[in-house]
Amino acid sequence: MVPAPGAAAPLAPRWPSSEVQVKVEVVRLRGRVTISRILLATIAVVIVRIPSAYAGSAMAGEAGLNADQLVVIALAANPSVRATKAQWDAAQHQILQNYVPADPVFTYTNLESSAHFNAAQHAHNITESFQFPGEAFLQADQAKRTAEIARLTFEASLRDTRAAVEIAYYQVLLDFALISVNAENIDNLRQVLGVTKTAYAGGQHTQADVINAQIGLAQAELQQRQYETNRLNDIATLNQVLFRNPDSPLNLDHTIHLNRLTFPLDDAVNLATRLRQEILEAALSEKNANTAVTLAKMEYLPNYTLSGEFDYILQPGAQPLPTVTQAYTFGIGFNVPIFFWYHQREDVKAAQYSLQAARYSLESIRLQTQTAVTQLYRSSQFAYEQAQLYSAELIPLGQQDFRVSLVAYQSGQVDFLTLSAALQAVYSTRANYIQNANQFLAGVVALEQAIGAPLPK
Repeated sequence: MVPAPGAAAPLAPRWPSSEVQVKVEVVRLRGRVTISRILLATIAVVIVRIPSAYAGSAMAGEAGLNADQLVVIALAANPSVRATKAQWDAAQHQILQNYVPADPVFTYTNLESSAHFNAAQHAHNITESFQFPGEAFLQADQAKRTAEIARLTFEASLRDTRAAVEIAYYQVLLDFALISVNAENIDNLRQVLGVTKTAYAGGQHTQADVINAQIGLAQAELQQRQYETNRLNDIATLNQVLFRNPDSPLNLDHTIHLNRLTFPLDDAVNLATRLRQEILEAALSEKNANTAVTLAKMEYLPNYTLSGEFDYILQPGAQPLPTVTQAYTFGIGFNVPIFFWYHQREDVKAAQYSLQAARYSLESIRLQTQTAVTQLYRSSQFAYEQAQLYSAELIPLGQQDFRVSLVAYQSGQVDFLTLSAALQAVYSTRANYIQNANQFLAGVVALEQAIGAPLPK
């Protein structure tokens, strides 16, 4: 039987070591604070320090694993999370080089050498190219924003992995709950079968009631096999999300906890517009596009080159004056935008259109997020209310109706169809409660995913 909301929860899972216990508390912290740099750094430590054998050792715990603990295992092993973390690290190492000019070019020339390498002059030249002042700082700003986008991508990977684990976990809970409810339905059907046999033997009802009861029991037993198959398949899906073999054993906490959404819808929408990673990424992309327009306009400004040369004159005939054996030459050059009509002008136009595209994308993502949060919030709230209605009223009424109908059938006051309908109502109300509870939990996960952060407590 699925515990109704508010039922006592089982003991908290025990972990194989205190080190892992601390890491579980770190992940639970996400439910109390918004995602921040400190949190991401902490989760990164979790990913690095949890050993790969930890998932197997957790199975030795006395109680089952809950959603938060499964998330720890997934983040420790998920290759997608590790990949996005590495991409963030790589992006952070592509910033400083923007401040540094290109390497200078050193040229050595042996001038007018004879067949015996008796050169008239040795020339030593150093050339250094520079961008127009200010371009390097703008390019570094773009690199910083790109690194920040990579950080947000890593954060979104953590968010999506957590959501995938929770969805798979809640689906397994649904399977176990349906198996439990159907097992009770089988017990009730066996009771009904016994009652119909007794009534038939006493001549109160026909043999058709016995046959119908047998058919219902056989169908329920077949349904139980289907639920068992679904459970095995969904455990394989959960193992896949945890990056484990499909048939690896999992000791899970099967208790369903429902907590009403206590914060207003407007707060959820405002939180999503400030925290959702895709919105923040689009905003940074817009800033990068705006900087790209400035850089494109700066192409009209000339880049320049500085050069210095030292000549060591060896042969008297090559000397500009009889006593001069060394000479120094300095030079400066800059590009002249003669063909700006086809280069710089087109670059500016392209950058401006890219900026418009980035702004439209930001507006679109913001509106999509607001709509998704609004729909998910209302759907989740409705699923919670339905689950509460089934738990508080409909399930007790259905049980009472079945008991009354069973007694009435034995006394010949109702027929088998009435008894069968009462039994079906008990099963349907319990199954509907489970379905609504699962929809609420899945809706909360999707709502957190749409907001980009755990829901406020």
